[in-house]
Amino acid sequence: MFELTSNALPVSWQSKLSEEFNSPYMAELNAFLQREYAANKTIFPPSDLIFNAFQHTEFEQTRVVIIGQDPYHGPRQAMGLSFSVPAGVKVPPSLKNIFKERQLDLGLAPSASGDLTEWAQQGVLLLNATLTVEQAKAGSHQGKGWERFTDAVIAALNTHRQGLVFVLWGAFAQKKGAAIDTQRHLVLQSAHPSPLSAHRGFFGNQLFSNINRYLISLDQQPIDWSLSQPDKHSQNQPSLF
Repeated sequence: MFELTSNALPVSWQSKLSEEFNSPYMAELNAFLQREYAANKTIFPPSDLIFNAFQHTEFEQTRVVIIGQDPYHGPRQAMGLSFSVPAGVKVPPSLKNIFKERQLDLGLAPSASGDLTEWAQQGVLLLNATLTVEQAKAGSHQGKGWERFTDAVIAALNTHRQGLVFVLWGAFAQKKGAAIDTQRHLVLQSAHPSPLSAHRGFFGNQLFSNINRYLISLDQQPIDWSLSQPDKHSQNQPSLF
């Protein structure tokens, strides 16, 4: 039987979030998900990928946090990383616009694959506010407890880390990140990359170069925003700025 447990998280995250798994809201969320699975509903992402963002980005290695809302609700799309889809899956519209802005900012050509795992492995926590969804029913698992859990994730990073970059695209993410201490961290806000809003301030925000300038100012390695396919092998490889 499916069960939410802190053992699904790396030890570095368990030490900050284990109490959440003992709370009443998590018990209610666990019971809800068990009913959904028992009813043979298709839930995304697959159960072994629900905490995928934490598996790729340890607590102490987190340097950038990009906050999304829901997992993708189409077949084969959701992989537990906000905005990311597995290689071979059509790149969704919002991610296409993220790649367009990356090209405007850094000169990197749009990637054929939407798999952002390489970003996660460099310390970019790709965190959705809600970690599961029912197939073809956007927002179906909102208000069940996930938001409290991911609020606790953000609070732990806000309190126990310093010098992180929080990326808040759109009103939802900006509301979720409202309590972030801007004296301790850099908060970057813009319109959401969705085709409905990207032209209202997402394009031209120079997110990628601004993140790297901040990291370098803290004597950290910048993020390599290129991806293995196809742009790392382009003839005119740009700088990280």
